[in-house]
Amino acid sequence: MEKTHDNALILFARDPILGKVKTRLSPFLEEDVILKLYTCFLQDSLDNIRQVKNVDRFVGVAPSNESGFFTGMLGSDIRIFVQEGENLGDKMRGAIQDRFAEGYERVVIIGSDSPSLPVSYIYRAVGSDRDMVLGPSTDGGYYLIGMRGKVVEVFKDVTWGTETVLQETCEHLEQNGASLELLPVWYDVDTPEDLKFFKTHLDLIQQAGLGAFGETGKLLNEILAPH
Repeated sequence: MEKTHDNALILFARDPILGKVKTRLSPFLEEDVILKLYTCFLQDSLDNIRQVKNVDRFVGVAPSNESGFFTGMLGSDIRIFVQEGENLGDKMRGAIQDRFAEGYERVVIIGSDSPSLPVSYIYRAVGSDRDMVLGPSTDGGYYLIGMRGKVVEVFKDVTWGTETVLQETCEHLEQNGASLELLPVWYDVDTPEDLKFFKTHLDLIQQAGLGAFGETGKLLNEILAPH
């Protein structure tokens, strides 16, 4: 795929393999249901990035593209690569660095754990004039990170997977003297409690006429229907 825009938008995703995704939802849900749910997360996240204009789109998959799911899902509008690095920070740093090396001026990464993320937040990140953009999530991490012009060294010595990720990243940012834009808070869906909240939130969004359900919402209606 040729570079056609100055902005790169990357979806970070796990290869959807039974028993290897959203493991914190077990034993609340059966493994085959969890897998189906995660593929819905991916479909909705791909729909989200496809709505964003003036970007070249990528999927960074981990640990590999063994399942072939993405090969079947992606058209010529999205380029796929395998995440490389020891931890999440290494992987994000590598993905951002590679895009800058290809000539992109701004690189934005979103995760696949926030399928209801408003597309307007992604637009804000892509259009920001700050050195770095972060989308804080309610669990103390972030659902989005964006950089402009160069890699800001914020990934080293961050304790990934904890509630201090955002705080540590911001501290590193201050040490670098880089400018930051913070987006509105959103949430990841990792635990059974998150999933129940997510279902309630989707119901309310739909009732208020603010959006449709997406693939995830349709599946949640089946698996979390009141008995």
